[in-house]
Amino acid sequence: MDELAAHGLAGLAPAPLARRGFMMSSLISGFTLAAARVEAAAIYTDSAGLDAGETRIPVADGSLPGYFARPQGAGPFPTVLVIEEIFGVHAYIKDVCRRLARLGYLAVAPELYARIADLSQMSDAQQIFRDVISKAPDAQVLADLDATAAWAAGQAGDPARLGVIGFCRGGRDTWLYAAHNPALRAAVAWYGPVATPSSAIQPQAPMDIAAALKCPLLGLYGGQDPSIRPADVEAAAARATAAGKSVEIVIYPDAPHGFHADYRPSYRPADAEDGWKRMLAFLHQHGV
Repeated sequence: MDELAAHGLAGLAPAPLARRGFMMSSLISGFTLAAARVEAAAIYTDSAGLDAGETRIPVADGSLPGYFARPQGAGPFPTVLVIEEIFGVHAYIKDVCRRLARLGYLAVAPELYARIADLSQMSDAQQIFRDVISKAPDAQVLADLDATAAWAAGQAGDPARLGVIGFCRGGRDTWLYAAHNPALRAAVAWYGPVATPSSAIQPQAPMDIAAALKCPLLGLYGGQDPSIRPADVEAAAARATAAGKSVEIVIYPDAPHGFHADYRPSYRPADAEDGWKRMLAFLHQHGV
């Protein structure tokens, strides 16, 4: 299958994480090389009036590169952790952070794969899945997100108003993090797979932890996504609801995978705009 099919994680073999230090010392400049072309529709939000740029996020074994944006001023600001797609923290993810900052948030995106590979040099989505994504232990990702939340709290972020959003693989991680961190007020998963193979380092799928969610979750999915079955998403939501959790699922019937990614051909402006409005309303509703 092509890149989109890979988002379902089918056929990936587990592999140990090679301890080679941090492979990325800074973020991708511009857009990911894994995009066949960058669409003219790609949105650019400037940083005028914002504090924005690259940062270093302290973690147990060093520091991760990351990107943040927040309004100028003392704060504290409601905080949103932004979890990247498989392609790294590149121009699109950075722009999402600035869009949120313009609305009053401190938004921060850690480069979660910095230990494993330099995503700025990788141009093949299948290779990224095989050599990077499948080698990222979920426990490490969750710990890095905890460290990012702690960093934000020390940078004018309000730990009492903490949310998380994620795109693609980051949508999967959003589900997992929503079951991990009791300090979260809300989570929004953009087309994150919910039924994924298990391995020693990635033992649970969102389907497995749906009943353990610790905050309300909004899931935004495409009805024409060949890698994520709407029935699986609804089943995960049903498990959460049966356990007394709050989950809202919106499926856009004609949207493919990646419909919010304005730099790619998968972009669907109307659905992306509607999802963005729903996301903001959901965060506000739940105190972020």
